[in-house]
Amino acid sequence: MPRSVYYSIGLLAAGVIAFELILIQIFSITQWYHFAYMVISVAMLGFGTAGTLLTFFERWFLSRYNAVFPILLFLTGISMAIVVWLSGFPIFQFDTFLIFTDSKELFRLILTYLLFFIPFFLAALAIGLTFDRFVYKIGKLYFADLVGSGLGAILGLLLMWYFFPNELPGLVALLPILAGFISWKKSWTNNWIKIQASVALVLVALIILKSPPLQVSEFKSIRKSLLLPKAKIEKEQNSPFGLVQVVSSPALRYAPGLSLNYQEIVPVRKGVFNNGDWIGPLVSLSDVDSSNILDYTTTALAYNLGSPDNVLILNAGTGEHVAYALEKGVGSVTYTESNSVLLSLLRNDLAVETDSLFYHPNLIAHEVGARTLIYSDSNHYDLIILPTISSFGGSAGLNALQEQYILTLEAFQQMWQRLTPNGMICVTSWMDYPLRNPLKLLATLVESIEANGNGHSSRHIVGIRSWGTITFLLKRSEFGAEEIDRVNAFCDHYFFDPVLLGDEDMDFRDEYNQLQDTLFMDYLHAILSPSRKAFYQSYDFNIRPASDHSPYFSRFFRIKNLRKISDAFGLQAFPFLEIGYLIVLLTFIQIAIIAMLLILLPLFKLGFQGLDRWRILGYFGGIGLGYMFVEIVLIQQFILYFGNPIYAT
Repeated sequence: MPRSVYYSIGLLAAGVIAFELILIQIFSITQWYHFAYMVISVAMLGFGTAGTLLTFFERWFLSRYNAVFPILLFLTGISMAIVVWLSGFPIFQFDTFLIFTDSKELFRLILTYLLFFIPFFLAALAIGLTFDRFVYKIGKLYFADLVGSGLGAILGLLLMWYFFPNELPGLVALLPILAGFISWKKSWTNNWIKIQASVALVLVALIILKSPPLQVSEFKSIRKSLLLPKAKIEKEQNSPFGLVQVVSSPALRYAPGLSLNYQEIVPVRKGVFNNGDWIGPLVSLSDVDSSNILDYTTTALAYNLGSPDNVLILNAGTGEHVAYALEKGVGSVTYTESNSVLLSLLRNDLAVETDSLFYHPNLIAHEVGARTLIYSDSNHYDLIILPTISSFGGSAGLNALQEQYILTLEAFQQMWQRLTPNGMICVTSWMDYPLRNPLKLLATLVESIEANGNGHSSRHIVGIRSWGTITFLLKRSEFGAEEIDRVNAFCDHYFFDPVLLGDEDMDFRDEYNQLQDTLFMDYLHAILSPSRKAFYQSYDFNIRPASDHSPYFSRFFRIKNLRKISDAFGLQAFPFLEIGYLIVLLTFIQIAIIAMLLILLPLFKLGFQGLDRWRILGYFGGIGLGYMFVEIVLIQQFILYFGNPIYAT
């Protein structure tokens, strides 16, 4: 066996893993986060199907190995280069939101599976065939395969720092093509091999030079923003943390849950997006309207109840709350933001527009995830501010399987320990209907208080509501009568409605902002009561607090209530209620059916014979199941430390 085979297998494996990471990045941009796991399952489907094909046609492939092996490598490179481009064609282009309203979308989703299945199938066929052909060298071959895989993961991360996502498939496709060139020299007497190599090089060169744009879902935030008059992308930068884009438009204004008595003009501000999802507006210290507009939001309550001198802002994003804290005269503002590319843009390319906000002497920056800082930090804070939960109109459960470790029960318990004796945690959520996010948030706050040994949880929480947002303040000590009076005065001045006032018994109040669901206060009281677990069980959605073992704050769907919810809201309403979890279920069902058709059913033709057949099935089945369980669980757990699915994978 020539040494070139080791290099070919290593390069091919590197290309496969790099391509897998790149697809996770691309799906996060064009669709939504939960499709990252679909990429892994599609890759495994390709490997399993290749094994079945080799089982049936082993002799045919082995007798033609010298010609077939380089052909498979070139075809793998070609398919890697073009499948992302082909996925933008109408026949493949599906949209998550439309799956329950248009049956064609489900068909397109299946076609997308099969399309992205092709490069993994071809690569696995080449690897499996080589393992079979040179089985007496299996140790060294597998070593080359795993070394290549590890290097491919590193290469994929490095490429994401320097190239845009639509350019990456063509670049990675060069690896299997290079492997094809060095695989077998004697195969170059075959004209078919020469044609394959030439076509592969030309196609990949065209894809690299003329990279097709990615087709982003029409329901992504950035697509809606780009529909505004004269909207344009002014700046974009890619990295493993995602594709950061800065959008400007003379009609782009952002004022979340603004008070109804705000009399000024909402300022025009540029918006920043990551993977097509809204991060926040660009703010400037010199622009008074830009920072003072938060005076007219429910979040401002935290500064009206005291004068914090030491503030921690978690997942600061574009720094809107950083600018507001500085404008309020806070002596020390600590903030975290794990997206180093976003911070680099704010400190350098966008420094003029933000008036060098992130160079303010009162700022302390941490380029780490929020939970990482909470774990390691020993400081205590007068105020801890979390990012706003959900989005205007609700997030439709699209983040159902996104790990949100900052919103788990353990996270709030740790934040409690980081508070000064009179310190507070401020967290705001968009109101949604049916009610989910505010209820789950309150449940998390209540149980975190009780877990820290404080029995009267209601005395530590106040909450106020605008027309679109609700803000809860969690205080380490109990709220006093004077503070409750100040909450009432704040609400009266800005036309907000109080929903929780410490231990004060509240009736339903919607003086300024009426709700469609008049049972809202009943729900809040049920969560505050000792019998809250019975309410959890009876409520139509899952509002139990998320934990580090199951860090899915946005997963509200309960399968047992599927029919009830469908009858109440209609099947077509599902995309706007809980589509994220259902898409994962659909993904599982469809890929299980495809795996049955492509992997298992053909094997029944061979039969299952031999004295040790059940031991063999148990042995290899156990290895396969164990491997996949460990891989998926470790990806989920490592997101806690890396704050990013690409690095975790």
